[in-house]
Amino acid sequence: MQKTVNLQLISLIILGVLAIASALSTVLSRHPIYSAMSLVVHFFTLAGIYLTLQSQFIAVLQILVYAGAIMVLVIFVLMLLNLSHEEKQKLSIQSRNSFGIVLVAVFIIMLTTYLFSGSFVYTQEENVMALFGPKALGYVLFTEHLAAFEFVGILLLAAIIGAMVMAKKKLAD
Repeated sequence: MQKTVNLQLISLIILGVLAIASALSTVLSRHPIYSAMSLVVHFFTLAGIYLTLQSQFIAVLQILVYAGAIMVLVIFVLMLLNLSHEEKQKLSIQSRNSFGIVLVAVFIIMLTTYLFSGSFVYTQEENVMALFGPKALGYVLFTEHLAAFEFVGILLLAAIIGAMVMAKKKLAD
């Protein structure tokens, strides 16, 4: 009876622990910049979890939408808080170092999972992509749920305009 090591399960557990740690760091951090950087790490670990579950499209959407667009808005709001110059410089160096270390660790975990899990062998993945791939998702999104999609776009536009108006009022005061 020989036990085999399932690298996908090991990487899923490691990414899960990193996701929980980064989520706790986001909530428990007293400084908003640390919270924002922890949230970025959390988004990337969630994308890694999606990759280990063979859901590449959702992983890419996670990085593009949340780590890209949403975090730009969060950082924009944090920039309006007017941190002192010394504090900004200290936080910038610390944030870059910790973010780089975590990002390299996540990349190594995802790479080893991909290389040793045998997921690059095509079996029934074509059938899964036909049901849950970008083409099927786009068809459902723009036919059955078009009104909801447009409503979310208008809601996000209103939030951006509201943030800009609030920022202008704060600068004028």
